[in-house]
Amino acid sequence: MAQLGAKTLDELIGRADLLRTNDAILTWKAKGLDFSKLFYVPENIDQESRKHTTAQDHALSKALDNDLISEVQSAINNKTRNIEIKKPVKNINRTVGAMLSGYVARKFGKSLFDLGKNLNIKCEGTGGQSFGAFLINGVTLDLTGEANDYTGKGLSGGTIIVKPSTEFVGPAKDNIIVGNTVLYGATSGKAFFSGVAGERFCVRLSGAEAVVEGVGDHGCEYMTGGTVVILGETGRNFAAGMSGGVAYVYNTDKKFAARCNQSMVDLVSVEPKNIQDSTLSRDLWHKGEPDEIILKTLIEEHLKNTGSQLAKKILKNWSSELNHFVKVFPKEYQRALVELSESRDDKRMAKLAKH
Repeated sequence: MAQLGAKTLDELIGRADLLRTNDAILTWKAKGLDFSKLFYVPENIDQESRKHTTAQDHALSKALDNDLISEVQSAINNKTRNIEIKKPVKNINRTVGAMLSGYVARKFGKSLFDLGKNLNIKCEGTGGQSFGAFLINGVTLDLTGEANDYTGKGLSGGTIIVKPSTEFVGPAKDNIIVGNTVLYGATSGKAFFSGVAGERFCVRLSGAEAVVEGVGDHGCEYMTGGTVVILGETGRNFAAGMSGGVAYVYNTDKKFAARCNQSMVDLVSVEPKNIQDSTLSRDLWHKGEPDEIILKTLIEEHLKNTGSQLAKKILKNWSSELNHFVKVFPKEYQRALVELSESRDDKRMAKLAKH
């Protein structure tokens, strides 16, 4: 720096005039490269600031969450257990619920549920990007309308419901209701979408539960935990890199196997509870529960929260509809369950040997 005539790094920012090409390391491939545009120095550059001097205005003061926080503050301080708020939303309202969740976590060090409160925020309109991001336990975002990309990103215990307006014409199962990369990295909580999601649904999901009526390409990519129910078609490359959790896919057209990336997963039939009970050790069950119970419970919740006609149809003919479901079971997860089961057996044997 001293050789360049500078005392601080700030003095070197933007000094493209000090850059030179090292001809000694140029290979025959690189000799044809032109670096003149990289070394270009704009005219009158000394009249402008070369470095960051002004803080970026994220316009957080205009965020919808400020209104939510104001309404929730008084409710938290009184004895009201169930809090309900109604708010219209537009696509400019991004990360709805994130600031609210952060406020509660910072102020109380726990979730609303831990405080003995349940907050139900009923929204109508179009949720902007990252609707419900990082939503904490005890908060429900119930949206009538549709939402954009990254809905439920980092979901942390909250519940997200998205259902079409009563004025919407057409089957929900045939129409997009949320965008791409929904529930990215969600760790816990639940989400119900009465409609189809875009690409990369539940990418890197690690613990949340979700029900949707169809997804685009790359569904459940890199998923490591949680439970996903797809009540419709999937795009290609489903389950690529999926190492944990389970997905249940409604496979009426019998084309799912061709759309699924089976390099890390097995496709297994969903057996009725009584059959699974008699043929498979409980240690090897997902979450220690029968697949039929997990699946049916989530579909019942989906119907209750969204009024889904597809869920209603499936539940009405449950015994026959169960045959259409395929369980996507990661091989790594199966191996882990086997090892845990063997470890438990070893501990039981060691305990018996002591006696």
